[in-house]
Amino acid sequence: MSRLLINKPSAMQRAAATMSGRAAAALPLRQPYPQQQQQSKLTPSVVIRRWKSFIHSVQKSATAAAEPAAAATSVTTTTATSHRSRIQSEAFGGRHSPFDARRSFSTSTNMPAKCLQLENINPNFITMEYAVRGPLVIRAGEIEKELEKGAKKPFDQVIRANIGDCHAMGQQPVTFLRQLLALTFEPRLLDSPDYPEDVKKRARAILANCQGHSVGSYTDSAGLEVVRRQVVDYIEKRDGGVPSDWQNIYLTGGASPGIKSILSLIHAEVGGKKPGVMVPIPQYPLYSATIAEYGMDKVDYYLEEDSGWSLSRQELQRSFDEAKKTCNPRALVVINPGNPTGQVLTRENIVEIIKFANDNGLLLLADEVYQDNVYDKSSKFYSFKKVAYEMGEPYRSQELVSFLSTSKGFLGECGIRGGYMEVVNLCPQVKAMLTKSITAALCSTTAGQVAVSALVNPPKQGEPSYELFQKEKNATLAALKERAELVHKTLSSFEGYKVNPVQGAMYVFPQIEIPPKAVEAAKAKGMAPDAFYAFELLETSGICIVPGSGFGQKPGTYHFRSTILPQTDKLKLMMEKFRVFHADFMKKYK
Repeated sequence: MSRLLINKPSAMQRAAATMSGRAAAALPLRQPYPQQQQQSKLTPSVVIRRWKSFIHSVQKSATAAAEPAAAATSVTTTTATSHRSRIQSEAFGGRHSPFDARRSFSTSTNMPAKCLQLENINPNFITMEYAVRGPLVIRAGEIEKELEKGAKKPFDQVIRANIGDCHAMGQQPVTFLRQLLALTFEPRLLDSPDYPEDVKKRARAILANCQGHSVGSYTDSAGLEVVRRQVVDYIEKRDGGVPSDWQNIYLTGGASPGIKSILSLIHAEVGGKKPGVMVPIPQYPLYSATIAEYGMDKVDYYLEEDSGWSLSRQELQRSFDEAKKTCNPRALVVINPGNPTGQVLTRENIVEIIKFANDNGLLLLADEVYQDNVYDKSSKFYSFKKVAYEMGEPYRSQELVSFLSTSKGFLGECGIRGGYMEVVNLCPQVKAMLTKSITAALCSTTAGQVAVSALVNPPKQGEPSYELFQKEKNATLAALKERAELVHKTLSSFEGYKVNPVQGAMYVFPQIEIPPKAVEAAKAKGMAPDAFYAFELLETSGICIVPGSGFGQKPGTYHFRSTILPQTDKLKLMMEKFRVFHADFMKKYK
């Protein structure tokens, strides 16, 4: 592949043109600000220059490793790996390289050309990026291995604050959920006196709904009917009696597959224009990555940081009107509580959003996976479905899809992959096509479906599992609230930091002032300033965060996202390390 790109300029030109063109399409379609962020400017010539340098460097390292120096093989390999990581970081401004630096590069001249080349794969795969698992995380993994081998560093552990992986950060599983999983996956335990009767009753109900009374069988494509009916009961209770229909419920492997299925559904040109999807900036990278993967247009609307990351009707309209010049906006994404921003929308804000979507004929996608994670006393979660229903017609008939996951909230079961989506007011024929599409994937995992059952059908007062369940749930949410306040208070004391309170979700997204000297140092390395800051933090203190440029931010501002998930003792240690690093960073570059 590397020889093809270097020896055939046309191939390099096509790959570069594809990447730069797609990258431009993935950027905001309009800018209310005169300047663009420098790190976003990718022209074909820049891509070619960077990739020639990258490929030559990797080939040089690989050739050195292949020379007959057996005694130095291990050292050479480690050096090459480190060198590739450095080049990847410098070449792509700290962002995840779509051509992963970890792929192997053959040094043999006798190897036949691969049938898959950069010039003949889906160009959208080249464009898409997912910042949460980008080069910082790769480097964090390398550092962990170096520490295991005895490398001397100014720290003894890596603290992964880059992703909302609750159990990886020490959160303990809820006993009720794990018992329900145990009984459904090993039915012989139903005879054991070690399990409460209320859990056994639920397990039997799930198994009775499985083909062959086994969770090893396929379920209906939309999921087990018994669990979907439990979801309906949960929604109606949450929303104060607003009606729900179990046939509008689709069980999914976490929220992400549901979101992707809906975005795929609206992927159609209308009036000769590509579809556009309105997403908040800052946004969760799943949306930008999926929109890029599907070749659609991302339509950015900016949250107002100065007013607690609120959302204005005026900004929505500006974004929509500008986008219509180049694409056909089809859907509006709202994340509430916010990721990465941690805000909780007021009911008044939700009313304005629903009115806007209805007035402009947009499908509303309500990402509500953090609805249990509300910490601020003055904030309250309102579902978009409940508010739209209470507004009456025509808003009660607003086309809406909402999402919930077992990965967040108080369960934090990220790896089990459980979730659901509720589709409301979709055209019956369109809903039939959605169902047909989902059948091609057969069904979501039964483990995930059991987890959803535990989420929406928890122990009731008077049942044997109730007291322990409530104790574990309340302890988890109380600890998250404590950490949200700790992180806000600590970071707010740092020089040049501007931090909104963490009202909900699991993240803090502070704005940081990066001194001009540091901006120049970042520029010299070809990196975004916030990525430069994050890499310095990782190498100096072992703390892994995600630069704000991976989520989107107003030009000229710099942020990062950190989770509040490390257990309190480790979080206090992390904050102290952060304080020392930032003071030294400002002293060095101010």
